[in-house]
Amino acid sequence: MGRKIALSLLWAGFVAYTLSLAPIDQPDTWPLVKKLLMLQWGELNAILPAIFSLMGVWPMIYACLMFADGRMQKIPAWPYFLASNGTGILCLTPYLILRESNQEFYGEKDKLLRIIDRRSTGVALLLSTIGLFIYAIVAGDWGDYIQQFQTRHFVHLITLDFCLMCLIFPLTSLFDDDMARRGIKDSRIFWAVALVPLFGPLIYLCVRPPLAEISYEKKLETPNVVSQLSH
Repeated sequence: MGRKIALSLLWAGFVAYTLSLAPIDQPDTWPLVKKLLMLQWGELNAILPAIFSLMGVWPMIYACLMFADGRMQKIPAWPYFLASNGTGILCLTPYLILRESNQEFYGEKDKLLRIIDRRSTGVALLLSTIGLFIYAIVAGDWGDYIQQFQTRHFVHLITLDFCLMCLIFPLTSLFDDDMARRGIKDSRIFWAVALVPLFGPLIYLCVRPPLAEISYEKKLETPNVVSQLSH
């Protein structure tokens, strides 16, 4: 419950802050967004498209945990994932607040789950992220970026959004539950991932064991389920 309260306060605070800045009302927002979407990056400070692209990497990181989790929840995960690609934590956090902690998975993995469960998917995301960081460091102008962060609401908000994506990853029980589903019980792994923003979760996706498929019939044969059904 404490985690949900913390997530709710963070979400409400960021929503209020976003509304107070109203980046859509700024005349320079849409031309910048258009250039980012049209890949006209040569006209921009390299740090901006790097952060903008990383805001697409983060939803994919969460998707690699959310979709298996959503199978066991009363609410589906995919609407929140799709919306988070354009809004970041504004639409992602409600799922993290509404979901219930569940450390089990049963049933067969569909094609999508098989793809996001592969270690190769984590490797692809990690390599993409490294490439974006190299691009930002080599071609970016940090002085100009700091000035834009201070003066352009859109740049300010996507930067904060990126930071909050890093913050809420260990704060939600989604990560704990994914570890439990895969039989990972070492708390040192949790802290190693939690304390390294972005790269910790990416490396976790590269090395975590695959999710075991347990049929519903086999699930009913387990002692806990038989005991629950007998009552």
